[in-house]
Amino acid sequence: MYVIGTAGHVDHGKSTLVKALTGIDPDRLAEEQRREMTIDLGFAWMALPSGRSVSLVDVPGHERFIKNMLAGIGGIDAALLVVAADEAMMPQTVEHLAILDVLGVAHGVVALTKVDLVDADWLALVREEVTARLKGTSLAGAPIVAVSARSGQGLADLRAALDRVLDATPARTGDAGVPRLSIDRAFTIGGFGTVVTGTLIDGPLAVGQDVEILPSGLRGRVRGLQTHKQRGESALPGTRVAVNLVGVHHSQISRGDVLSLPGAHTPTMMLDLRLRVLTDARQPIQQNDGLDLFVGAAEARCRVTLLDAEALAPGTTGWAQLRLERPVLVTRGDRCILRVASPSLTVAGGTVIDPHPSRHRRFRSEVLSALDILARGTPDELLLQALGDGPPREWAELWREVGLSEAVAEVALADLLASGQVLALGERPALQIITPAGWSTLEERMLPPLRAYHRRYPLREGVPREDLRQRLRMNPRAVGAFLAAAVRRGLIGQSETSVWLTGHVAQPAAAARRDLDMALAAMARAPYSPPAPDLDGELLAWALDRRMLVRVAADVYFLPNTYDELLAWVRATIAAEGGVSVGQMRDQFGSSRKYALSFLEHLDERKITRRVGEGRVLY
Repeated sequence: MYVIGTAGHVDHGKSTLVKALTGIDPDRLAEEQRREMTIDLGFAWMALPSGRSVSLVDVPGHERFIKNMLAGIGGIDAALLVVAADEAMMPQTVEHLAILDVLGVAHGVVALTKVDLVDADWLALVREEVTARLKGTSLAGAPIVAVSARSGQGLADLRAALDRVLDATPARTGDAGVPRLSIDRAFTIGGFGTVVTGTLIDGPLAVGQDVEILPSGLRGRVRGLQTHKQRGESALPGTRVAVNLVGVHHSQISRGDVLSLPGAHTPTMMLDLRLRVLTDARQPIQQNDGLDLFVGAAEARCRVTLLDAEALAPGTTGWAQLRLERPVLVTRGDRCILRVASPSLTVAGGTVIDPHPSRHRRFRSEVLSALDILARGTPDELLLQALGDGPPREWAELWREVGLSEAVAEVALADLLASGQVLALGERPALQIITPAGWSTLEERMLPPLRAYHRRYPLREGVPREDLRQRLRMNPRAVGAFLAAAVRRGLIGQSETSVWLTGHVAQPAAAARRDLDMALAAMARAPYSPPAPDLDGELLAWALDRRMLVRVAADVYFLPNTYDELLAWVRATIAAEGGVSVGQMRDQFGSSRKYALSFLEHLDERKITRRVGEGRVLY
């Protein structure tokens, strides 16, 4: 599910276009319909050609209603910027575009409306102007589609363009987080009671859940949920939702309040942010300026403390702390807008870095350094980001790479371990850290190859350890910690050289065992000149590993007791006579020169004997 928000100057045809696309009139107020001008937020929905269902938030374009516009634009996934072809870019179009830019809305389509009122040459000029205005903003390169809501010209092209843009727009995936619904409307319906609406972010919401309205702290329960007038038992992030509440009266709820789970969030009266002054701002932002903050659907008066500058000129950025006159609910990463009250203009925007800071002194290097780190993430987030879902990382290297102090890193690690977001492998000082997803990835890389190896080589103990390490693409220390943990989990067994699945036992099948027994019996019948065993290579290797026979040359094998007998005779003969020859051994055991020579050369290779002239002595 995606939410698209309109933007653009008053009377450029936003609401008319929404009605033409969806069949739903977003102007719900009688005054809006009488004046043919959007005053408050309107809502509609439609299915795109792909079958994708989208919500549309229609915002007012008149400058007097910019606050209402800001209440609806914060939770959108993509923008539909509307420019009337007969008027081109107008002041509110420019301001709306600036707002979309500082909010980081990077996906959108421009609709050139009322094209039935202009000729082709004028339309080309307007298209060029819009393209130039988009450059340097988050919507640079957005597709531009010429439409007429009255005649229907271009509407199919516009729907297709929206579909293509949403193909490249990441879907919200916070289905395991804590839900937040920034409330843009609260009203009552006869027979149902209080209803609030907004765009759901961060986590799912379900019928029957207890909820809290912030910042007031009012508690209630979800009685029902609707999306696009369809009832459901749950709603997912990225969805426009109407929530029927029990236990709260609509008069107790204001636009900008946030619905969430009890105890999950704490409102704030102060926040740190990276502040960006609009290039078109009429004047710099000065220390201690009073501004209006808009975040989500909330509005609050605030004072600005500039932490690294005396003033921020148009087009510049800096660190700032906002002191609010009333509490709001924000979380790290939320985007916000700042406006001057008189004349009413958008002057800046920012990203919340710390929603619950302590009060900072200005121009302090340690404060600025800490904000730089937080801008890249909290210590927990920084560690998780650096760790990713890859193989285990050595802890001492990880926290240094992230740029944390050891004390801060250890606190973060304890939190991550306690919450199960990371797993610890091995022990200090070589402690390795991995995420559960990283562990699962390694299991997926390791277990199927082990199963395949056992099927292909049922008589081998397991996969050679070095082969497995290379397949897992891990360094020796990391693979050692991982395999040791896998052994503790009962997944595998291991030796110094091999790794195998738990329960795997290298045993020949019945037919292969019969072949082996027959070969061993034939060797036993001629122990000093035994026939070479005619066995499958894997079966022969299995028997050699278990010393069921001993290889002394490429085609010469002895049974273990015979081998031991021959070795004892060689040692005793050398001790008694000072040496032994091939002929002596051949005659003693009634074998051929081949067997005697092969055995003695084998002893030479093992450095038990060495050749002197035609005989052997002990090494």
